[in-house]
Amino acid sequence: MGAIAFLFSGQGAQYSGMGKELYDTSPHAREVITSLGTSFPDLTRLCFQGSEDELKRTVNTQPCLYALESAIAAELTADGIRPDFLAGFSVGEIAALAFSGAVSTAEGFELVRTRAALMQRESENIETAMTAALRLEEEKVKALAAECNVYPVNFNAPGQIVVSGQAADIEVFEAKAKEHGGRAMRLKVTGAFHSPYMEKASRDLRRELDRIEFSPPRIPLYSNVTGQRYGGDFKDLLAMQVAAPVYFEKIVRAMIQEGVDTFIEVGPGSVLAALVKKIDGTVRTYITDKPDDIRRLTAEVRNAE
Repeated sequence: MGAIAFLFSGQGAQYSGMGKELYDTSPHAREVITSLGTSFPDLTRLCFQGSEDELKRTVNTQPCLYALESAIAAELTADGIRPDFLAGFSVGEIAALAFSGAVSTAEGFELVRTRAALMQRESENIETAMTAALRLEEEKVKALAAECNVYPVNFNAPGQIVVSGQAADIEVFEAKAKEHGGRAMRLKVTGAFHSPYMEKASRDLRRELDRIEFSPPRIPLYSNVTGQRYGGDFKDLLAMQVAAPVYFEKIVRAMIQEGVDTFIEVGPGSVLAALVKKIDGTVRTYITDKPDDIRRLTAEVRNAE
C-alpha cells in the first residue's frame, strides 16, 4: 500500500441526519461533537434534524461540517488510520488544518464560525448562486463564464468545473452550457463562494486571523489556493481561499505524484471520493459517511498494510 490522504468535505455535502449514527455509536466522535456544541448549542439539532433550508445557510452549514469532520477524524485516529497527507475542500481545509495540529479543534471551530458569518453576510447583499458545469472542456467553461459574467471557481475534475455568480447570470450560464452539449447541476449553497463576490469577506477574515497563533502542521497539508503544499503565511492563504478558486484536481494529482494511492473522504456523502475517481480511476477511495463505511475501510486498510 502506498501513502494515505485524508480529504475533508466541503459545503454542499451536508444533509439532515448526518453524523447521527456515528454520534450514537462512537464515544470518540460523540466527545468531539459534544465539546464543540458547548459554544454552538444548536449543533446536534442542525446536524441530526435540521431542514434542508437551515443546512443551506452558511452560518449553519460550515460549523456542522467542521464538527462532523473533526468527529470522524477522531474515530479514524482511534481506529489506527494515520494519513500521510491532508487536504480539505473549502471549509474542509480548516478541518484539515486543525487535524494537522496547526490549531486546536476548538480554535478551528471558532475560526469556521467567523468565516461562515462573513461569507453569509456577503451572500445576503445580492442574490448569488453556484452551479457545476459538467461534460464541458475547461476552455469552453471559461469562455461561457466570461460571456455570462460569472466566474469559474472550483476546478474539481475533468469535465466538472463549478462557477459562481449572480443568480440570474447563473441561469443564463446553465442554459448556454446545455446548448453546448453540457449540463449544469446547481449546488446546495446560498452564495457565490470563491469569487470576487467574497472579496470583502476575505479582507475581514484576514484581520480576524491575526488573533490566532498557528503552529507548523504535523502532517503535510495542501492549499486550495495554490494546489500545492502549504507554505508561506497560513493566514494569507486562508483569507485568500474565501475569494479564490479551489484547485482540487491539481491537489489530487500532486498527492498521487507524492505516492498517495488511497484517498479517504472525511465527511458526509461521497462527493470528493467520486471526484478523485474521475481524476484517476486506479487509486483507492473510501467514504466515512456511516459507521459501517468506517469499519469497512479500517478492515481493508489494515489488511493492505
